[in-house]
Amino acid sequence: MRTLEWLSETSELKMIDQRALPGELVWLRLSTHDEVISAIKDMTVRGAPAIGAAAAYGLALCAARSHAISSEGLLEELREAAKGLKAARPTAVNLAWAVDRVIAAVKKTAGEGGSVNEATLIEAERIADEDVAINERMAENGAALVQPGETIIHHCNTGALATVDWGTALGVIRKAHEQGKGIRVLVDETRPRLQGARLTAWELKHYGVPFDVISDNAAGSFLQRGEAQRVLVGADRVAANGDTANKIGTYMLALAAKDNDVPFHVVAPLSTIDLNTLTGDSIPIEERSQDEVLGLQVESKPIAPEGTTARNPAFDITPHSLITSIITEKGIAQPPYSQSLRGLKENSR
Repeated sequence: MRTLEWLSETSELKMIDQRALPGELVWLRLSTHDEVISAIKDMTVRGAPAIGAAAAYGLALCAARSHAISSEGLLEELREAAKGLKAARPTAVNLAWAVDRVIAAVKKTAGEGGSVNEATLIEAERIADEDVAINERMAENGAALVQPGETIIHHCNTGALATVDWGTALGVIRKAHEQGKGIRVLVDETRPRLQGARLTAWELKHYGVPFDVISDNAAGSFLQRGEAQRVLVGADRVAANGDTANKIGTYMLALAAKDNDVPFHVVAPLSTIDLNTLTGDSIPIEERSQDEVLGLQVESKPIAPEGTTARNPAFDITPHSLITSIITEKGIAQPPYSQSLRGLKENSR
């Protein structure tokens, strides 16, 4: 299931509207980079790799709609569009990585006298295609760790919906299931936007993987009682020392796993590893609208008294000391991460 697709006939970007799931599968067509920015901000598209690919296609949309009469003029328009795209969500490093990669490619093409418009789309398509291949390699690497009959706790959504296809942590689960390992998944709801209950459950049902949805605050109890043997999560940014920014609630899950000697794995492509960010203290944490917290209702009634305020950080930082391993497409990094992650990145070049 490819969640992002370029429509060459109309020069539009087709994507799943994740806000409509699980009740309805809705496909949208975006025709401008401003529409891509809005889609990233309002979480029509979400998940670090998917956001990166969408932003790359956003630049292709900018080029396709441009009226610039010179390569220099088009490059300037692309640079302005890049600023808006990179500012859409600050935590996921894949967004800036993808945008910078497209800009670098088109600058090189312009310097060689080639078509900037064409180069923009070629690089965006390359990023999307590479994402699928990378995810499949990560799935193979991670599935090798999964033992037959295990129950795995999974947080947020890290499947095809969070990428172009396959996924990161959920890709590992999908691969282990296809290998006949007889696994089961405990799916954290992932409040406040319920990406686990809405999106991960939808994907697992589609793949035929047995699962149960659990409330976020039940995960520790299942780990304590020995009812889960492994935890798999994704990442929006991994610092050079292995500190990991991921969906809010990941840190508490990692603490519970550590206390109960349950392996806790981060699954992320090398593009999510940011060696320029030395520790998690330097990762910006997006704080979203309090309406996402207070807008929930129980039996059609508000969950909090009128006038209540809320805090809504979208991510938290899991210290590297709580992480058993970091699974990438080039191999599995072990502590000390400052050495193993750098080694994987350098070898990939």
